[in-house]
Amino acid sequence: MDYEKQCRLISNSFYNVGLEKANIRDLSGAVDCLKKSIHFNKYHIEARNLLGLVYYEIGETAEALVQWVISSNLQPEKNRAIHYLHEIQGRPGRLEAEGINIKKYNQALAYAQSGSDDLAILQLSRVVEHNPHFVKAHMVLALLYMNRSDYTKAGKSLYKVLQIDKNNPKALWYMSIVKANTGRAEVEHRKFTKAFSHRQMQDDDVIMPPTYKENTGWQTIINIIVGLVMGVVAVFFLVMPTMQQSLNQAHNQEMAGVLEQVNQKNQEADDLRAQIEQLQTEKGEVQDQLDNIDGVNQGVLSQYQGLVQILEAYRAENFTEAVKLYSSLDLGVIEDAGMQEIIAQIRQDMEANGYQVLAELGNQARDAGNAGEALEYYQKSLNLHGDNPQVIYDMAMVYQAAGNEEQARELWGQVIMNYPNTDLADQAKTARGY
Repeated sequence: MDYEKQCRLISNSFYNVGLEKANIRDLSGAVDCLKKSIHFNKYHIEARNLLGLVYYEIGETAEALVQWVISSNLQPEKNRAIHYLHEIQGRPGRLEAEGINIKKYNQALAYAQSGSDDLAILQLSRVVEHNPHFVKAHMVLALLYMNRSDYTKAGKSLYKVLQIDKNNPKALWYMSIVKANTGRAEVEHRKFTKAFSHRQMQDDDVIMPPTYKENTGWQTIINIIVGLVMGVVAVFFLVMPTMQQSLNQAHNQEMAGVLEQVNQKNQEADDLRAQIEQLQTEKGEVQDQLDNIDGVNQGVLSQYQGLVQILEAYRAENFTEAVKLYSSLDLGVIEDAGMQEIIAQIRQDMEANGYQVLAELGNQARDAGNAGEALEYYQKSLNLHGDNPQVIYDMAMVYQAAGNEEQARELWGQVIMNYPNTDLADQAKTARGY
């Protein structure tokens, strides 16, 4: 069996396991298996599409979009990923709302790292209210509650995580800590022990008293009367004072609790005033972003698509096409940690070799009489590698031929000032009429 076929079989096996785990809502296990599936066969479209769906289910929309964009570029026809992308893009404001929610989540992380747990909890509560399936937000919220020893609220957040991803290892571990601190673990242990230690009573288990005597009717009546009298006396002398004391203690505790709640509410009111002032400051910034957030999200999506096209050009050994695509993209807007290593490798290659390709494209456009295109390629070449006097000199010559003498003289001046002891500096001086 050849190596490629073995990889496909291993990939299919991991996909089948991941599908089973996704069906039983073991989403963490499904993610691990599906990642391994596309590791062994990156063209496994079903595994990549399912991985995107799982990411989407746990609230990580950006990761889902990455997988679906790659899938749609690998198989442009009859691909469910294209339908998923159209579904998200076809909902007005969906990408905008997701972008704002991610910014709130990142801001909450910043609050938590700076020690502002109250602001972090407030922000995360809004995040999970908008996206109840955002597992990471629920987990951070649970950790903040645990840090404040509020294990009841932490347990509620973890319960929501386990409803979404029932075998999430971190959530299970945190839940065990919560149960240990709330006494729930001991209660469950007792129920478990009792359930498996109970046995059905047999006939010989009943112990008969050594003597048995039936009471007559008068004896029964007398016993009832004596019992009633003793019950009244016990209530009057024993139960009533205890009840009165308990009521007084309960009243005192209730009053103390009310006073404590009033003080706490006053403190919360002061905190909310401070938060309102901060939120008012942020409101203006958010309002400015609302008008163009959809365009920004569309722009990020287009950068992912451009990155995939660059990788396809590398795979086809078409370096010129890859350089053209790279010079037109702004890969800095891609914040996905998994893509940074790929982007860094592409950037290093472009800075080392791509600027020369752009300069040659500029020369070809110049020779063809297309001055605008030539200047555009020259400028992109300088953007990658600014220390290139030949390209600066060639740009000056194109500007001169186009009748822009002022711009040409400025570029010649750069060559003369920055590269004084070169042949190009002498040529620039001659061109300027020195």
